[in-house]
Amino acid sequence: MTKKNKELTEEQRENLLTTLKTRFEKNMNRHDGLEWGKVQAKLEGNMEKLWSLNEMEETGGEPDVVRYDETMDEYIFYDCSAESPKGRRSVCFDREALESRKKHKPENNAIDMATAMGIELLTEEQYRELQKLGSFDTKTSSWVQTPGPIRKLGGALFCDRRYDTVFVYHNGADSYYGARGFRGSLKV
Repeated sequence: MTKKNKELTEEQRENLLTTLKTRFEKNMNRHDGLEWGKVQAKLEGNMEKLWSLNEMEETGGEPDVVRYDETMDEYIFYDCSAESPKGRRSVCFDREALESRKKHKPENNAIDMATAMGIELLTEEQYRELQKLGSFDTKTSSWVQTPGPIRKLGGALFCDRRYDTVFVYHNGADSYYGARGFRGSLKV
């Protein structure tokens, strides 16, 4: 994921657009009233965002359009995989947390990975919005953006869905688990 070249080949672009279109058409409940042709036109006009969507896809996020912001003229994509993306699990929250670990450091952290991908971690509000579209993270959990005062005290927030309810929890930012990753958002 630390690719320096943020460009896709024509074949990669075509494959990604086909995947995104298929997912869009199979999940119209996520974006009722939106048209794929308009989404595709926006994507084709912004290759860097298309590259970010490819990163989301390659790490198992299954990105899909969840909303259109009329004021900003932007389509909002979220990771819509049933569970936290496989390629983004077993990471602590941020670089500070990673560097604070003395033993058994994970390979990476959620904030740096998201930044490298050109996406943002979901906020708690966005996570709850996603959960209205289906049941996500019923076996996993996902780091979410954490308020500064909590992070300053060493904590970080994560969410999941259990008992048909969305829960927000806290943990030390330096913790990491095989079933915890992060979900991202991207505006195009």
